[in-house]
Amino acid sequence: MQGAIATGWGIAVPDKVLTNADLSARLDTTDEWITERTGIKERHIGGTTSGLAIEAGREALRRAGREASEIDLLVLATTTPDAIVPGTSATVQNGLGIAGGAMDLNAACSGFVYALVAAHGFILAGARRVLVIGAETLSRITDWDDRRLAVIVGDGAGALVLEATDGPGELLAWDLGADGSLRNLLYCEHGGYLFMDGKEIFRKAVRAVVESSLATLERAGLKPDDVDLFVPHQANARIISAAAARLGIPEDRCVVTIDRYGNTSSASIPLALADALDSGRLTAGSTVLMSGFGGGMTWASAVLRWGG
Repeated sequence: MQGAIATGWGIAVPDKVLTNADLSARLDTTDEWITERTGIKERHIGGTTSGLAIEAGREALRRAGREASEIDLLVLATTTPDAIVPGTSATVQNGLGIAGGAMDLNAACSGFVYALVAAHGFILAGARRVLVIGAETLSRITDWDDRRLAVIVGDGAGALVLEATDGPGELLAWDLGADGSLRNLLYCEHGGYLFMDGKEIFRKAVRAVVESSLATLERAGLKPDDVDLFVPHQANARIISAAAARLGIPEDRCVVTIDRYGNTSSASIPLALADALDSGRLTAGSTVLMSGFGGGMTWASAVLRWGG
């Protein structure tokens, strides 16, 4: 049976760093207020979704030792495309020189895990190499006079190269879900700004992460104690702590990067994953659990045995 393993990763963030002190100078807020409620200290702002995706994708290809011409498919997870038409993935495909197909996938903050699962499916169907990217420029759809959201969002991108391998590969199990009746909790209309019902999102998000993660682990024949590293969507430090506590996963097994990047939607999990890889926290043989939730409302979890 053909599976897949990750062979390269890369990230990209804008040069401009916006600190809590910067925001405090123009909004009715403080560093203490932001840190206590979100865990965020700074975020990167700027660039375009396609530009950040191209930069992250190029780095992932370099690490994998592959040329763009060897990629069969690009799956770009984003909720902030450069334009309505064409898909931003086409711009990224052209920028990288990919010979294969390209598609956008929008599942909001769950998007990267959705894209990762989809990419494994394409490899099962015969693709040899798939480039998966999560890229966002949330700053473009944020009202910077709204302190509730202005302090949260950040821009960035993260990418993984997946390659076919003999055997089951890395992906052990997954869980994807959505509940469209919760659409009004988090949305952005055409030409408008992000809206979020923070209190209700917190309650729904913790439950979604816990239930989806447990379902995924059960399908893999594992328990929370078997997880070496938990890589959740970086929406809010309190959500991460609450979900990890209910799952029974110690904090030292959680990857938290929200303090440096803020909430980057579908880019947050690959940014956190790359941080774990670069720091040596995630190594071959590790069992890693990823879980995200976002507008829709969507949720997605996947458990992998890193390296297959």
